[in-house]
Amino acid sequence: MTTVLTPASPLTAADRCDRCGAQAYLRVVLLSGGELLFCAHHGRKFEPELKKIAAEIQDETERLTTPAAAPDEER
Repeated sequence: MTTVLTPASPLTAADRCDRCGAQAYLRVVLLSGGELLFCAHHGRKFEPELKKIAAEIQDETERLTTPAAAPDEER
């Protein structure tokens, strides 16, 4: 997928997949205007079709595999 990083508008837990309602990790800005949000599963499933109609694809799926920062140890 073509990845566009948009630091001004990161996806949040409130952003939901337009297909199934799961947390969105992809934002697809359409050539015709508007945008679609997808979870990682549906983003992969529809990738070939999305590439044809997308002006930009913001892919944050790496957040699924990047380990969270370890909490500070108690002293």
